[in-house]
Amino acid sequence: MKEDLMRLKEKTLEILSRSKNMDELNDLRVKVLGKKGELTQILRGMANLTSEERPVIGKLANEIKENLENKFSEKTQILKKALQEKKMEQEFIDITIPSKISLGSRHPLTLVLDEIRDIFTGLGYQVVEGPEIELDYYNFEALNTPPDHPARDVQDTFYITDKILLRTQTSPVQVRTMEKQQPPLKIIAPGRVFRSDAVDATHSPMFHQVEGLTVGEGFTMGDLKGTLVTFVQEMFGYDRKARFRPHFFPFTEPSAEMDISCIACHGEGCRVCSYTGWLEILGCGMVHPNVLRNVGLDPEKVNGFAFGMGVERIAMLKYGINDLRLFYENDIRFLEQFQ
Repeated sequence: MKEDLMRLKEKTLEILSRSKNMDELNDLRVKVLGKKGELTQILRGMANLTSEERPVIGKLANEIKENLENKFSEKTQILKKALQEKKMEQEFIDITIPSKISLGSRHPLTLVLDEIRDIFTGLGYQVVEGPEIELDYYNFEALNTPPDHPARDVQDTFYITDKILLRTQTSPVQVRTMEKQQPPLKIIAPGRVFRSDAVDATHSPMFHQVEGLTVGEGFTMGDLKGTLVTFVQEMFGYDRKARFRPHFFPFTEPSAEMDISCIACHGEGCRVCSYTGWLEILGCGMVHPNVLRNVGLDPEKVNGFAFGMGVERIAMLKYGINDLRLFYENDIRFLEQFQ
């Protein structure tokens, strides 16, 4: 067994010295030191040793394992350094070369947000803005979401105090606008919003929304659907289909989610749309009577509809982007594609 251990050590060190990349190194590590690796296979024979031999072989095995782990660590650092040097050579910039003027390009989120603004202002909507640090009243209570409402659990909120928070949606702007302006009114409220989400391919603690609101007399779900179908066709093309599914939002009743036919397969069914042919795009509904009452309007005389969409979601669908983090990494190679 002692000879087997020494042979394993020598063979591993020899192969280790010839490893040229991290994949080879990791494969060798697993093959030799893994749970089912060659070292483990040899040590299974310790059951056949005498009580005098076991501590000797055990000590030797630990020394060999520790030595190999150190060698693997050293080789890892060498390969990482070589990889970094190669990357730096490829991305080398000669600062002695005379500079040339290179015009930048607008960020893809800016492009999409501008297009959303253009579409809705073309439909007669006014663009309004509001504070990002908001009162709990405007962010929740005025929108028919009192402190004990279960819908609050859906949104993980950044609270500054018990009554002050980073807004989780731009809907508070709608309430502030209705307090100041009498119907009829048609507004969209674009801006940044904040939720306590872990960063991954589809979530971020900061993202952008556009909320829309129309208030007046005699509006129906048909008016809401017509407005949003027009938006979808202007944004994604006139061959794009849309559908509405019943949903729940505390500030609208009835409420719905809107889907569009898949950008990738045009409704045929593919991995992008989970083979349903549809992609969720936004939420909407008729303004809840309580929201109207909270701003001093009589729901027996006026009504309206509202909708809200994530700008990142629209941009990902429009440009075929599969990772939200790309919008915030500021990689020039990514941004240059949108010139």
